[in-house]
Amino acid sequence: MSRPISKVAPQWWDYTTLETDLIQDAARLKANDLRKLSRPGFQVSFYDTLEDFYTAEALEYISAWRQSTPDNPAGICGPIGPTEQLPLVARIVNALALNLKDAHFWGMDEWVEDGKPVATNHPLSFSKADDNLCFNKIDRKLRIPKAQLHFPSGDLSAYTRSFDDVRCVVMQGGQGDVKHWAFNDPPKRKGKYKNEPMPAAEYRKLSARVVDLHPLTIAQNARTSGGGNISLVPTQATTVGPVETWKSEKVSIWQAGMHDNPFGMRLTTLMISKRIADSAVPMSLLADHPNVHFHFYRAGIGTVDTEMH
Repeated sequence: MSRPISKVAPQWWDYTTLETDLIQDAARLKANDLRKLSRPGFQVSFYDTLEDFYTAEALEYISAWRQSTPDNPAGICGPIGPTEQLPLVARIVNALALNLKDAHFWGMDEWVEDGKPVATNHPLSFSKADDNLCFNKIDRKLRIPKAQLHFPSGDLSAYTRSFDDVRCVVMQGGQGDVKHWAFNDPPKRKGKYKNEPMPAAEYRKLSARVVDLHPLTIAQNARTSGGGNISLVPTQATTVGPVETWKSEKVSIWQAGMHDNPFGMRLTTLMISKRIADSAVPMSLLADHPNVHFHFYRAGIGTVDTEMH
């Protein structure tokens, strides 16, 4: 039987094209069921307060950077979304007087307009957000050298090679409405993928690249970063790919309930736990990564019960 057409973007694959049974199984999960979906290689953790949640996220930066030495450089790849951890990272670095001269950082993605990554004067620039929320708040004598800040905004092949030159201890991320990490959105429904989505093994071969963004991603970023002004949001971006993700020792996904919704958080947790990898749900491809950790703010998990407003 052919798969359904997307309910939100008929020219794309996305989670609305999954089998009904899988969607219903995910919707039935209660919050406490999510914790039980942990398995070897996939851990699920809960946090009872936002303070604990974002502090734990910030401490992943500190832990990664403390492992870096001149002979064995190391770092972390981090998102814009969530961002609440970033000022905490700077505060902890300053409080500990942690010298970051040997540390590295990778930005996950950046917007693209007119075929080029946006400059830092763009109101939605991710590299600008990293600077304003974190790096510029760190004491000058402690900061990471500029050459050790890697963003997918120049030579993307050099960006990819940097994951071979430097050990990525952890790749952090959030989860978007379209169930992506970074901007690894579902593929378009065209060409040889018109009737079936790209096989997971093919998607896994994708490295840092320029991508077209699913309409759900554009709408989400307008909602979370632009007050709903969709016209402000670019339709393309550069993104870290699965290739770089699988070069990272750990993938750490932080979900406070402010980006994806209760159903989406349940769906990807279930699919990764059950090793169901489907490129229509890009986050599910992490089912094949050897070390994935999902973090949930308990109050943000919500319910999937029908409720009229």
